[in-house]
Amino acid sequence: MTAATVVARVKRALDAAKAGHGGTLDPLATGILPLCLGEATKTVNFAMDSAKTYEFEVIWGVATDTDDSDGTAIDTSGVRPTADAIRAALPTFTGVIQQIPPDYSAIKVAGRRAYDMARKKEVIELAARPVHVRSFTLLESPDPDHARFRVDCGKGTYIRALVRDLGRALGTLGHISVLRRTRCGVFAENRAISLENLEALGHKAAASEYLLPVGTVLDDIPALALTEEEARRMTLGQSIALWPVVKRNPIEGLADGSPVQALCGEKLIAVAEVGNGMVRPVRVMNL
Repeated sequence: MTAATVVARVKRALDAAKAGHGGTLDPLATGILPLCLGEATKTVNFAMDSAKTYEFEVIWGVATDTDDSDGTAIDTSGVRPTADAIRAALPTFTGVIQQIPPDYSAIKVAGRRAYDMARKKEVIELAARPVHVRSFTLLESPDPDHARFRVDCGKGTYIRALVRDLGRALGTLGHISVLRRTRCGVFAENRAISLENLEALGHKAAASEYLLPVGTVLDDIPALALTEEEARRMTLGQSIALWPVVKRNPIEGLADGSPVQALCGEKLIAVAEVGNGMVRPVRVMNL
């Protein structure tokens, strides 16, 4: 099932005029897919940019063209890494690292998707990109052929590429057989509902505990308290001076380019950006 299919079914279930998702999953993957409804679609980039947690299983000794079990085997190795060897290699793949995305990815090459080129067996040269892997943990190595891991990472990290490169570093090959996203920013499995259960709620779904306030995805960015006049101006798309706002409510660490929530009382007025001593509305909320 594609993310677009999920969005369409949720729109139907909740009778929503507008909906979007906060980050696609690989076809093989299961787990968390944040969905934004109505005005919350204006915050979708914050969900996509959030840190994510994945748990996955690796099969050693076989490389596939997609770097997961949906693909076709293209090479094999008789080497099987020990748990100690795996743990010793993991620090190399944590922190900010350079990663070449898989050929079967949505990266664009001269305006074309890499996966379209890969399916046509065209030669693809993807450039390495910096990604942030916060932690890479071996959970279990139940037998020589399999291992289970957990990764906390930033935006743009391909788990399939991590496994591909880890296998090579260990002198073998590997691919993902199971992949589950257990967290996307503030959204975790203990706050989630399955698509089937959401649809089963019918008209009660819109009033359910699983439908969260618009500002939920913005919980980790600073909030500026506006006066009614400042809020009115921002609603009209106008920038306001930063100094009077922070003088009333001091906030440390604000720099040019910092995203902020602009609030008037409990009401979210806009997602805004700080720059040149001003607060500029980026997405005005009509709540």
